[in-house]
Amino acid sequence: MIILNLNYKRLLVSLLTIALVSCSSPWDDREDNGDANLDVTLNEAITNTAEVSQFGQLLVQTGYDKILAASKTYTVFAPTNESLAQVDPAILNDPEALKKFVANHIALGSFSSLRKADQEKIQMLSDKYLTFKGSTIIDDATIVTADHYAANGVFHIVNKPLVVKLNIWQYVNAHTSSSAMSAYLVSLKQFSIYKEDADAKKNSPAGYLADSLSNSYLRNVYNLNNEKNSYTLFLMEDDGYNAEVTKMTPYLTKTSNNPTIDSTAIYSKYFTVRDLAFPKAYIKGTLPATLTSRFGVQFNVDKTQIVGEPIQLSNGIIYIMKKVDITLEKRLVTTRIEGEKNTGYANGNRSQIWYRDKKDPLGMLFNDVTVQSPGAASFMLYYDAKDLYSTKYKVYWRAINDFGTTATILVPPVFTQNLGIGKKITTVGSTNVISFLTTLSGTIQPYFYDEVYIGEVTIPNAGYMDLTLIANNTTTSPLSLDYMRFVPVIK
Repeated sequence: MIILNLNYKRLLVSLLTIALVSCSSPWDDREDNGDANLDVTLNEAITNTAEVSQFGQLLVQTGYDKILAASKTYTVFAPTNESLAQVDPAILNDPEALKKFVANHIALGSFSSLRKADQEKIQMLSDKYLTFKGSTIIDDATIVTADHYAANGVFHIVNKPLVVKLNIWQYVNAHTSSSAMSAYLVSLKQFSIYKEDADAKKNSPAGYLADSLSNSYLRNVYNLNNEKNSYTLFLMEDDGYNAEVTKMTPYLTKTSNNPTIDSTAIYSKYFTVRDLAFPKAYIKGTLPATLTSRFGVQFNVDKTQIVGEPIQLSNGIIYIMKKVDITLEKRLVTTRIEGEKNTGYANGNRSQIWYRDKKDPLGMLFNDVTVQSPGAASFMLYYDAKDLYSTKYKVYWRAINDFGTTATILVPPVFTQNLGIGKKITTVGSTNVISFLTTLSGTIQPYFYDEVYIGEVTIPNAGYMDLTLIANNTTTSPLSLDYMRFVPVIK
């Protein structure tokens, strides 16, 4: 038995040794490659390499020589002397711009050309993220010679400088005077599309991140100021943009308490531009024929409307478009409200509300809400409908009646329930009186799992709408709701 244990131990040691050897990286193996630069810091190694000596001078000029002489590990993508001639003199003659430019070539940590990932985003000291593709491409530059190791890191020689690019949001900010759509996007720093946006504006700090936290577009669509992720934005020229806004205007009627603010115009523009940003950088060759926004709006990408070449930015791509023509049938998306997501209740106790996980007869899972034994008359469940248009809606619901059976009642009894749309409370004397813009009613049949049309309503003002699911005026009248759908009608 002792001999057997010793053999197992020897086998284990052998396996561990093999594993350690096989997991070694180029950085670990650098000590035996005979490179004299291993005895000097990155700053010294770059300065002593004739091909990139001018970049070494820029390190000294900006103070990054001291950073690259420190004990931390860095990766530097050093442009050749010849390629530095491409750099705009305005950058070289501006101390702040030059420092940002140099920082855009330096990353904390060691990034060898031999990597497991085919592609990864690397954060540079400029706070920009550059994509390292394969073993030879960094951003839009090619690595001429790779993996020059030094005592505190590695540097690669690249064939062109890594110029600091604007991100999408910075580009939009820079074009407010020449682009109506850009001007509107930036204006959402002042105007709040939703109530939560106003609170964010009050609490957001100053500085370059302020827009990310408070601009209504960046909060509710995509944060185009985020350097970590990649996006595509379709930025329309003025004529195409104005035409799309005009198309949406009849459906975004919005009154304002401030006579100086045209809320209809602001909302018409928002519901035009919110569907034009996407969470991926689509290069021209991979641009899909059809895209669907995060709000469910689908449209065909007409590549003949693209003006010039795509604008490559630090966190994605902008396509300048003559127009993005999206039909109203696609623009006006259906609003669906889930029964289990009520925002409150009235005329009863919370304990009477049941949230269920169920399967329909086809085995499909669904969630719903029921109030089976309310114990009070006219039990109510409250809901909020968000982003309704100012138009007529056809209203549907699915409500499951599969409860209320007993030993003598084998089939659940039919019941009716009501949907109050647009709640209004008025005070008559000392009494609060509740009324609705419209009240729709439906009969809930036993074991019926199909969606049912319950009527229509015309919404006069776009935006939020209170919804109230109301039981009949008896203490035993139940409620049930899987979901309701509001389908807009084209005028």
